[in-house]
Amino acid sequence: MPMSLSNRYDFVLLFEVKDGNPNGDPDAGNLPRLDAETGHGLVTDVSLKRKVRNFVGLVKGDAPRFDIFVREKSVLNRQIERAYEKSGKVQAAMEAWKNWQKDKRNNPKPDRHYEDIARDWMCDNFFDVRAFGAVMSTGDEDAESKLKKTAGQVRGPIQLTFARSVDPIVSQEHSITRMAVTNEKDLEKERTMGRKHTVPYGLYVAHGFVSSFLAKQTGFSQDDLELLWQALGQMFEHDRSAARGEMATRGLYVFKHDSELGNAPAHVLFERIRVQKNTEIPRSFADYAVKMDDTAMPTGVTVSKLF
Repeated sequence: MPMSLSNRYDFVLLFEVKDGNPNGDPDAGNLPRLDAETGHGLVTDVSLKRKVRNFVGLVKGDAPRFDIFVREKSVLNRQIERAYEKSGKVQAAMEAWKNWQKDKRNNPKPDRHYEDIARDWMCDNFFDVRAFGAVMSTGDEDAESKLKKTAGQVRGPIQLTFARSVDPIVSQEHSITRMAVTNEKDLEKERTMGRKHTVPYGLYVAHGFVSSFLAKQTGFSQDDLELLWQALGQMFEHDRSAARGEMATRGLYVFKHDSELGNAPAHVLFERIRVQKNTEIPRSFADYAVKMDDTAMPTGVTVSKLF
């Protein structure tokens, strides 16, 4: 049986982008996301979770317990229905609920709602559900009973913030030309012009939190946590594209608490990771100095640099 978590964790993730767009904003013509007031670059938590999901799917494949609920082009209702098709416990619970709905006088009310049992099945089989949580109350109705095939909602133990660049970023626009054409009738036309937006260089910082209390509710284990650390450290290595340029994890600092409630506020711990610029216009990670203050740590807290 997987070992459950008994500690709170807080972590700091540093990653860089060079000559790429780390997270385009569809509301702004796919320009790199930024804080309009300060000019600092932003990468959403959703974007980072997508990369973790892709990495786990790549590493684990079809291994039990490590399927991915929110994957590209997946139909979520179909994913939810799998709990009703493959789990005998869920099927039995739904039948019991059907019988009770039909005749409440002669049938005992089930101890647990079938939706709760389906939620347990989803947590046990999908890594991202037990890690990040999910809204799974969108299932289709059972044709016979009119009961909805849902798995409720799950609040995940892993939470990530937006990543923010250490310094303001500059978004550069590049014109590109396509030399080929799609149809013969376009041979004599001028070649298609396009636009590409890149950040020359940006160092981004994101914060994350791990709740052992929520981990126990979803079944997120110590092995799952080790896989999460691996994903955060290596996810950019397997997410290459021309649009994103060169991206890499440059630091993963994990604060481990001796207790489940925690031994110090997260913001106090995050302030111990200090990033300083060594040059006016940074163009590489070497232009920054990252310092981890591990002196006089709060009692019951240890810090480790995993990447």
